[in-house]
Amino acid sequence: MPSLAVNIDHIATLRQARLGKEPDPVTAAHLSELAGAQCIICHLREDRRHIQDRDVDLLRATVKTRLNLEMAATDEMQGICLRTRPDIICLVPEKREELTTEGGLDVASRVEELSNYLEPIHAQGIESSLFIDADPKQIEAAAKIGNQYIEIHTGHYADAETPAQAKAELEKILAGIRLAQDLGLKVNLGHGLNYVNILPFAKVPGINEYSIGHSIIARAAYVGITQAVREMNDIVRGFVD
Repeated sequence: MPSLAVNIDHIATLRQARLGKEPDPVTAAHLSELAGAQCIICHLREDRRHIQDRDVDLLRATVKTRLNLEMAATDEMQGICLRTRPDIICLVPEKREELTTEGGLDVASRVEELSNYLEPIHAQGIESSLFIDADPKQIEAAAKIGNQYIEIHTGHYADAETPAQAKAELEKILAGIRLAQDLGLKVNLGHGLNYVNILPFAKVPGINEYSIGHSIIARAAYVGITQAVREMNDIVRGFVD
């Protein structure tokens, strides 16, 4: 049965709008776990636009399920990872000017580099994932690096402007899931998934985890984070048709 990983970045976005102390993403993580989340995700960006180093330290000390640290493949982030020792990291591409991550990591051109980068991380018992598009070339390259997971970028599907485009993007993702599983990778999905567009994945076998943040935090503005997480967790775990 798939699990739900809740990304609490945009609680920090709201806090940083005033450069204050509220709302606290660490509190949001605790409430998400109590509501059924089985993993907490935070993205420590190089420009520190939302999650701060303090947040990562406190999350590592207090998260009771699993902590997934999203990060760019830089020396600084590698050092932070080795110091804080999250349960898993996810390497993502990062551009300073983007509003949110716009696409998958180019793994195919960086197999040796990323393998070397992850070696000391794996040596500390930290698992790893690569955030990539549902591109056979990228999936095949990911299988050569030694990570345990990939997270398939679902943003193109989520942003499709017509049903036909959405169907085409969905079919690419489903083919990518099958290929990754054949290559021995565990598959997570994430980016742009919400309470409606996630439903076509309900009967797809072998999905390990859904990484969802913005839609949960947006719904939490209306109903509270506990209910928002519970509603998404029910969908992910197949309790809602």
